[in-house]
Amino acid sequence: MKLAVNGWFLDQLATGSGQYLRYLFANLPSVDPTIEVHFLVPGESSAFELPADLAYVHVHPLGGGRSNVDKVRFEQQRVPKAARAIGADLIHIPYWAPPLRSKVPFVVTVHDIIPILLPEHRGSLQNMMYTSLVSAATRGAAHIITDSHSARLDVMEHLKIPTDKVTTVYLAVTDDYQPSTKLRPAAEIKDKYGLPENYLLYIGGFHKRKNVHRILAGWTWAAGPIGDFYPLVIAGSLPTPDGKLFYDLPALAEDLDITDSVRFIGRVAEEDKIALYQGATALIFPSSYEGFGLPPLEAMACGIPVVTSDKSSLPEVVGDAAYLLPDLEDTRKIASTMIGLTIDEELHSELSAKGVKQAEKFSWQKTAAETVAVYKKVVG
Repeated sequence: MKLAVNGWFLDQLATGSGQYLRYLFANLPSVDPTIEVHFLVPGESSAFELPADLAYVHVHPLGGGRSNVDKVRFEQQRVPKAARAIGADLIHIPYWAPPLRSKVPFVVTVHDIIPILLPEHRGSLQNMMYTSLVSAATRGAAHIITDSHSARLDVMEHLKIPTDKVTTVYLAVTDDYQPSTKLRPAAEIKDKYGLPENYLLYIGGFHKRKNVHRILAGWTWAAGPIGDFYPLVIAGSLPTPDGKLFYDLPALAEDLDITDSVRFIGRVAEEDKIALYQGATALIFPSSYEGFGLPPLEAMACGIPVVTSDKSSLPEVVGDAAYLLPDLEDTRKIASTMIGLTIDEELHSELSAKGVKQAEKFSWQKTAAETVAVYKKVVG
């Protein structure tokens, strides 16, 4: 089988879409070494250096720039045209950007349909037109892959896709995510980011749906009992507040008078994330919508208890290995779970052990095998 892949994110391996490309196709040869993989990329040359585990792929630069207009042209015109030119049997579009017309059949991975489900994410008229375009184009896919059963139901309901055309293939984390590794010493990471000896952690973005503002509201109840011993660490580059998608979280912390025990540490380098998880007492992740939700899986793989919501895909990811919050507006409950995980050693140990076992159910090898099964179903 000759497989063409939309490689728009191939040189952005630190992004979610880039990592999906990286780990899916790094594991593909061990599943089926007969698949010939051709990445179609923007630009005039493939000057960026591929990691060793992707050295087997063929890279085809298709020209064009990196603007929004260039991106649409790349997705809608250059990819299907180039796939046909190289004689591909199938195209894989690894993010929600399928072509409206293609003479080569294609599979598209739809990680989520947030712009349809959450009005505040629809953005400008241009963004809404783009969502309409890819929504219509998705109906022409030979098959659709989603990251969770929850996302699968969303796609079938809102895009009107038949059941037999959508398959759930879970994501995973690499084997480096584990309770004990030989990575950089935790002390070095703590010095680099100014981390306390013990801390509760949030990491995973700052959109309104992530509910970090509710973590801070809950912290007003938890800071008194545990703040001096287990400060709250919030990791990630803070976006510019806009009053719609993003809150001014440092200002909110100041208004709530909790700045003494809340630390915003900024962006964490990808190579430091595992040590950041390993040093935490628990991950607090009360998101109201996720197509999959990698941070809880990453934390569980590192043996860190997780507090998350019972919304969208998150119960699928954590199973019975995390504390699920049914009402995200109940900030006192968020506070009580944070306090509980710091003082109840038995609960902490139980969730830690369960989390490691739950995380073992997910692997990139399994993701690759199930993705190849979709390819073969289409090519037949």
